[in-house]
Amino acid sequence: MLPGYNTNGFAHHRLDDAVDILAGLGYRSIALTLDFQAILPGEPPARIEALRSRLDRHGLGSVIETGARFVLDPRRKHQPTLLDPDPAMRGVRRRFLEDSIGIGRALGSGAISFWSGAAPPGESGETLMDRLSGECRRLADHAADMGQRLAFEPEPGMFVDTMARYAELAARVNHPAFGLTLDVGHLLCLGETPVAPHALRWRDRLWNIHIEDMRRGVHDHLPFGEGEMDFSEVFSGLRVAGYQGGLHVELSRHSHDAVETARRSMAFLNSLKRA
Repeated sequence: MLPGYNTNGFAHHRLDDAVDILAGLGYRSIALTLDFQAILPGEPPARIEALRSRLDRHGLGSVIETGARFVLDPRRKHQPTLLDPDPAMRGVRRRFLEDSIGIGRALGSGAISFWSGAAPPGESGETLMDRLSGECRRLADHAADMGQRLAFEPEPGMFVDTMARYAELAARVNHPAFGLTLDVGHLLCLGETPVAPHALRWRDRLWNIHIEDMRRGVHDHLPFGEGEMDFSEVFSGLRVAGYQGGLHVELSRHSHDAVETARRSMAFLNSLKRA
């Protein structure tokens, strides 16, 4: 497993500085959240090429994260989504994800991570699942054409929140380019631990991991040691599943103390690795 860090935890840093700092702390993978202070679709090709050179120089792998809060609508968090009843609004999200796939290809990233968004009011679960699975299948076709993989993340508070709901979606999409981002804190939050059964079930589609501490029933990403996660179980479960990809610390609300939070997180991950 490669220790990694999500750049949404460096929201007050220039992206180049964040990459250099994380590499200097010993991280080996970056979860690159596409956002205003980082990088977005439409950047000049030279900017993307320079970022790839920087990642390669540091020996850093990457995945693309698409969950920035206000990147598509400055007034509505995480909107629009693939569930929007307006086809034009769904198209806004779809095109953003297609462009994100293009950035992933240019950077040689291992996966593009995304989620469903919250369920719009007044529509049945069956209607929403049909809509979402159709959009995901279309995106998976595009990703496959680009030599990329999609890693879908179940998220508390969103339409696809639990692993059972993800399994239903994955069965409907049924595409080799459609896999999983597993956030271990989300499993604890929603009462779906231990981690091992999920890691084993999806081991062939497990392309991205988010890791942080969390408490049962509370969707709040916490620094290691401040929650209730059993990290020995997490690591043993991932080892049994043979996971070799990025293990990305996700602490988007800790950018005010980004460097020290990343430093402490690396020390914690190293202690688990030694244990």
